[in-house]
Amino acid sequence: MATLSGDSTPLRLLFLGDVMLGRLVNQVLQQVDVTYPWGNTLELLLQADTRICNLECVLADIGSPWSLTPKVFHFRADACKVAVLQAARIETVSLANNHTLDFGYEALLQMLSVLRRAGLHFAGAGSNRLEARQPALWEAAGRKLGLLALTDNEPAWEAGPERAGIWYMPMTMSDSRALELRAVLKAVRAQVDWLIVSLHWGGNWGYTPPAEHRAFAHALIDAGADIVYGHSSHVVRGIEIYRGRPVLYSCGDFVDDYAVDQHERNDLSFIFSIEVSGSQLTRLQLYPTVIRAFQARRAYGSDREEIVATMLRLCTLLGTAARWSEQEGCLEIAVGEV
Repeated sequence: MATLSGDSTPLRLLFLGDVMLGRLVNQVLQQVDVTYPWGNTLELLLQADTRICNLECVLADIGSPWSLTPKVFHFRADACKVAVLQAARIETVSLANNHTLDFGYEALLQMLSVLRRAGLHFAGAGSNRLEARQPALWEAAGRKLGLLALTDNEPAWEAGPERAGIWYMPMTMSDSRALELRAVLKAVRAQVDWLIVSLHWGGNWGYTPPAEHRAFAHALIDAGADIVYGHSSHVVRGIEIYRGRPVLYSCGDFVDDYAVDQHERNDLSFIFSIEVSGSQLTRLQLYPTVIRAFQARRAYGSDREEIVATMLRLCTLLGTAARWSEQEGCLEIAVGEV
């Protein structure tokens, strides 16, 4: 695949796991600077050409907790907290997840307006089915990028012809919705140099991607996706290189106020850095992070040792080679297929 721009200058994209700015994070933000949730990761974030995250809350000042179907947790941050995303120069967010409608339709619609006014791109939710399936399109370092966002969580939230909601999609190409998905992939593929598909898939916990997730990720790449960007399990999962394209099965949690499971260690994750040149994936680096006091921090000591060892094991299970680079302070993932 040749890039539309024809530019072979390296392009660096950063992917973060779930960013949840509600509840206690929102309260802390009443007294601290908007850069607080990013901790000492901010310098690294700002070095990239573009940054993408899964926004695991609604940004709104209106609405009531969703009550039409059973739901335990509801996440909302004040609309003005969009400034937190701006402070880290987050360009694009995925909204296809199980918290986008936590405070109802009016709150979702307000968030869409807030994001637009702030100049942020988004995908995966909208005022109707057509908008929820629209790609986020933007440019970084002279390259045209596109993001599609889907989730298999909360089927009741699926956007309709005249109803706001998310792009709901069971994670199988045998579903009747797959025909439309393939058509959208083909259309967006023709417009961009690199096409990213964000998937908020599966339930909480578990380090091993289900077989159906692997099959679905492979099918997406076969259909034109360049990067599969997964999240939802609250813990990291291994990385696979399929046909020269990276599959991030789960990027874990990046910022939140969640209780920490001492076995699952949902407070540990990475900044996922992908470097491309022309149509080639040239580098994939993982910088260890830990959540402390409602902010993301670079992980060191035993925290770093634990998350690095976990990812090395998980990558090996997927046939992916990786090594720790002390000089770079990151895991280097071998980008050639093993």
